[in-house]
Amino acid sequence: MNKKKDQTDRDDLLELGSSTLEVGSSRIRCMTIVGQIEGHQLLPDTIKSTKYEHVIPELAAMEESKDVDGVLLLLNTVGGDIEAGLAISELIAGMKTPVVSLVLGGGHSIGVPLAVSAQRSMIAPSAGMTIHPVRTTGMVVGVSQSFTYLERIQDRIIEFVVAHSQITREKFRELMLETGQLAQDVGTVVYGREAVECGLIDQLGTLSDALAWLRAKIGE
Repeated sequence: MNKKKDQTDRDDLLELGSSTLEVGSSRIRCMTIVGQIEGHQLLPDTIKSTKYEHVIPELAAMEESKDVDGVLLLLNTVGGDIEAGLAISELIAGMKTPVVSLVLGGGHSIGVPLAVSAQRSMIAPSAGMTIHPVRTTGMVVGVSQSFTYLERIQDRIIEFVVAHSQITREKFRELMLETGQLAQDVGTVVYGREAVECGLIDQLGTLSDALAWLRAKIGE
């Protein structure tokens, strides 16, 4: 049975980037969201990606599993598909199973809602988060309705982030529309301590801090 379990853990790690940690008497599921969040369109094989059709059912399984006491969400993402990212974020935010997120390297673009969706969010001191307006690729019809549509998508992101963090709507929009930081774009990059000071992330933290929070939450 142990060999079968070990094989399952290895398969999950290779296919889904997740594994189960034995922390004392608790079982913590470690999930990684890395690279680019893939949505309805396939990304090239040369791009590191996280597929939403893998993450969504796994989150549902974690919530219902008696063998999962808590979830450790490790983030190092450049962003990606907005609706896929928001779908994952909404699932995480609605979980009763304790979830802690830890931003390592970067939690950019749609990675921001993913980071704040957890019950407790942490960021490494060296990690960064890019906040910018919604962007689109491909053909855009040059009518006012197109810009209204993009603005409504942007409002969905803003409302989610504000509802699941301590940052104000005004401050988040200010960071999103900053013109003096990014060379080829509008927006802001905030790093570890800045993300905490503006209320976006709950605290600076490391892997041990995230596991300690989970153990305490599970103990309750």
